[in-house]
Amino acid sequence: MTKIHLKPKKEESLLRFHPWVFSGAIQRIEGKPAEGDLVTVVDCNLNFLAIGHYQIGSIAVRAVSFTETEINNAFWKQKIQNAYQLRVAIGLVSATNNSYRLVHGEGDSLPGLIVDVYDDTAVMQAHSIGMHHTRMQLAEAIVACIPEIKNVFYKSETTLPFKAQIEPEDGYLIGSNTKEYKAIENGLEFQVDWLKGQKTGFFIDQRENRSLLEHYSNGKSVLNMFCYTGGFSVYAMRGGATEVHSVDSSAKAIELTNKNVELNFPNDSRHAAFVEDAFKYLNANEQKYDIIVLDPPAFAKHREALRNALKGYKRLNAKGLEKIKPGGILFTFSCSQIVTKEQFRLAVFSAAAETGRNVRILHQLSQPADHPINIYHPEGEYLKGLVLWVE
Repeated sequence: MTKIHLKPKKEESLLRFHPWVFSGAIQRIEGKPAEGDLVTVVDCNLNFLAIGHYQIGSIAVRAVSFTETEINNAFWKQKIQNAYQLRVAIGLVSATNNSYRLVHGEGDSLPGLIVDVYDDTAVMQAHSIGMHHTRMQLAEAIVACIPEIKNVFYKSETTLPFKAQIEPEDGYLIGSNTKEYKAIENGLEFQVDWLKGQKTGFFIDQRENRSLLEHYSNGKSVLNMFCYTGGFSVYAMRGGATEVHSVDSSAKAIELTNKNVELNFPNDSRHAAFVEDAFKYLNANEQKYDIIVLDPPAFAKHREALRNALKGYKRLNAKGLEKIKPGGILFTFSCSQIVTKEQFRLAVFSAAAETGRNVRILHQLSQPADHPINIYHPEGEYLKGLVLWVE
């Protein structure tokens, strides 16, 4: 196995079990690894540090093991088994909830891999070349460890590094599934399209936050901005909202939202959906809603876009705070991994100060337990949310 030799004192992060080796920490490479190969990382005194996947770029190695062990089928199977046992232990695998995240990258010590489960199908996304090369071993491990999973769908055409010399194709690695599938989440049903939909087909990470909105919705008028699948809208309706409006700039998203609302609340006149730009819609609706949900797509996927992203969060939240009813509740989120909790809070605080309204924090939100954060990898805390009372 190729050896990656680190510069003096550059081993400290690996000794703290942080799973990334940056290219600038490398002194020399013993051998000529291909992108995606497994490599051994050693310090300047040749002491073993980790085994990981090699990749061209800023993050040169993603560690999969901090012990000297053979990386074989049994190794991957044990990793999948550990991840599944966690989901069982926290009560996510049940008759009222057949959708959950099985593998969350570094949070499950499998950097570069995402796996979401929808009933009998696992949808796998690789974010590194190493995990792409290991996809069949991982698919076989998933089916072996979880008896109810019959199919594994691979969806990585848009997630792998664009510079990699590969041409990944989405498709079934194991089994097939031609039926129209419905995810069951806390007893509610949602159509899932992993073939054409965003991410793996549904945003599982907002499950607990949708439940919290349901708790506050009784007797309230609710606006769900950037609605996509309408998850927040459906929960608000079950919570007893008197009126729920869903807004998205995508006509396809509005079509999906309407389908999901109809699936759970057929012929319910409380819901209406609109294809519209967020700012245009908010400007046209002055203090009409008791609750507003702002759950935009990531404003920044690269550090170069951070400054503009923070400006965008400030502008959006200022508009939401300005337009909500007195005594209203604002749910606001950021799913940009490079935006820290502190930066997001500061953007929202600045927006509140700009409006001059009295604002109090009711809840500080994060991702759910099936999106665990590796304590040695704080960068894994990507979802940030605030629930605000606006006088």
